Amino acid sequence: MTEDLVRSLFTIVAGAVLSTAAQMTEAGDQLVFISASASGDDGAIHAYRLDPDSGELNLLHRTTDANHPYFMALSPDNRFLYSIHAPGEFGGKTHEQVAAYEIVGSSGRLNLLNRQSALGSAVCYVDVDATGRTVLVASYLTGNVVSLPVREDGSLGEASSVIQHKGSNVGASKQVVPHAHCIVVSPDNRRVYSADLGLDQVLAYRLESTTAKLSPDRQPFVRTPPGAGPRHLIFHPNGQHVYVINETGNSVTVFDYGPESGFLIERQTITTLPEDFDGTSHCADVKITPNGRFLYGTNRGHDSIAAYRTDDDGRLTLLTVEPSLGNEPQNLAITHDGELLLCANVRSNNVVVFRIDPQTGALTSVGQPVVLPSPSCIMIP
Repeated sequence: MTEDLVRSLFTIVAGAVLSTAAQMTEAGDQLVFISASASGDDGAIHAYRLDPDSGELNLLHRTTDANHPYFMALSPDNRFLYSIHAPGEFGGKTHEQVAAYEIVGSSGRLNLLNRQSALGSAVCYVDVDATGRTVLVASYLTGNVVSLPVREDGSLGEASSVIQHKGSNVGASKQVVPHAHCIVVSPDNRRVYSADLGLDQVLAYRLESTTAKLSPDRQPFVRTPPGAGPRHLIFHPNGQHVYVINETGNSVTVFDYGPESGFLIERQTITTLPEDFDGTSHCADVKITPNGRFLYGTNRGHDSIAAYRTDDDGRLTLLTVEPSLGNEPQNLAITHDGELLLCANVRSNNVVVFRIDPQTGALTSVGQPVVLPSPSCIMIP
């Protein structure tokens, strides 16, 4: 599907549903934000109303002042949304910014508060700490992580910490220099962890939420398998395990997590691909159900979603590898009740909704996929 055709289809669909969908207030429906990582008018943050029974996504509003909003994050109270914004070319010489928005009720409208420099290029991840006082960002090309203080009104102050990752690894093309690919706050809000694809490391930092400052932790980093290329990570809901999805290794590495020490101890690395696949594929995102029973990871190239059962000790058992029903599944989101999984297929310009079988973890598509340019991030308040 060409980009021009995608734009034409989206314009038709948007014009047909926007005015009526904005009035939807059905009980049980869920607000969903999906970013389109594109430039100009295409690069908008789209607000949808998700019908949990049918799996249908209905467009409510488009926020069009976001240029290449590659990744987003929500404040703990769901009053504010923070998004990447590229004032110039994404990944160019001009540093990207983080835009702070106030969420206007259930309408899906966003009120821009301000923007602050992320002090990095190709900013690829945003997170917010549990107090809502600190926004954290990771930048892929410059290989650094940054913390930004949040003001009382939700707007952002200038960066309070800038930490440059250093080193190189096995010599693959993506691992000559640091490439910070995510930054995630621990469940106790005392630390943050950054997966660096270029270093084959997960780096640990202490977080001082009152000042929004970062400092290296006692265990400054832990290694992933050589050449794995760690990309994203997520904590188990019980706070005792961390799951790191490896982009170039096509695998998930399981760590035990010690809340008091902050130490990560590797327990397992398991593939995301079927045994008979011999093509090229690279992982992207990893998510876990709220009850901690099932974990999912995306394969770009194989274009699929790997589904796992989590055992009592945190280890994973691969259950199935299901088609993502699109090209290059980039990002996943799971509804708060654990019943639905949303998958953004960035190359085929669509978002697909799957129902999660509560007994087996199997995925079944529901509703109709929605079409939008280069969907890259899904956030559910």
